[in-house]
Amino acid sequence: MTDMKRRSPVVFPFEIKKTEPWEHWTVVTEYKSEREDLWIVDLSHRPRWDIQNNALSDLKPLDFAIPDTPGQCRLEKGVLINRMNRTQASFWQLTGERFEMPDDAAFTDTTDGTLFLAMVGREVPLVAEKLSALDFLDPTTTSPRLFQGPFAHVPCQMVLVDKSDDKPGILLTCSRGYAKDMVAAIMQAGREFTLKPAGQTAFNRWVESLT
Repeated sequence: MTDMKRRSPVVFPFEIKKTEPWEHWTVVTEYKSEREDLWIVDLSHRPRWDIQNNALSDLKPLDFAIPDTPGQCRLEKGVLINRMNRTQASFWQLTGERFEMPDDAAFTDTTDGTLFLAMVGREVPLVAEKLSALDFLDPTTTSPRLFQGPFAHVPCQMVLVDKSDDKPGILLTCSRGYAKDMVAAIMQAGREFTLKPAGQTAFNRWVESLT
């Protein structure tokens, strides 16, 4: 039997330098003309789960604690858990080996039905403000912090992972069907700042720098 192939809905029109296979995906680890100070990365291959349960605060998936308050997020060991509301949370595996999803009705794998992007760099807030009315740099907001609302007119989950002046970062996920238009909108908004894609290697280094 031929191995199953999984494809990202995201395509960047830039020359790729390195790829590697990972869990039936071909993952770009490096582009030829990456920037260190402003970049976007496709993370659609990274596992994502939706968790819904009336006793959500009592769950501890794979020994990771779910935040108590809606909007709160927890970043730990390459995993980001976002509390969406009283009964719902999202579990994003940013780096490392893939975890097996618990065999529990509370968990739904959303990886193949959504796209997943990260934007990192000093001008990220300037790019984001072109595409959303949400105030990611509200001085009263701490990071990581979950935002739910429109981005480029598309319903999204977005997490302000870091709001430092050096390399702020925003992660976002939405329905896979919006991938082409979402990427086009972000690249257009970032054109004046010369936004470029980066691979998983650059993203891994950034996540490591946060912990």
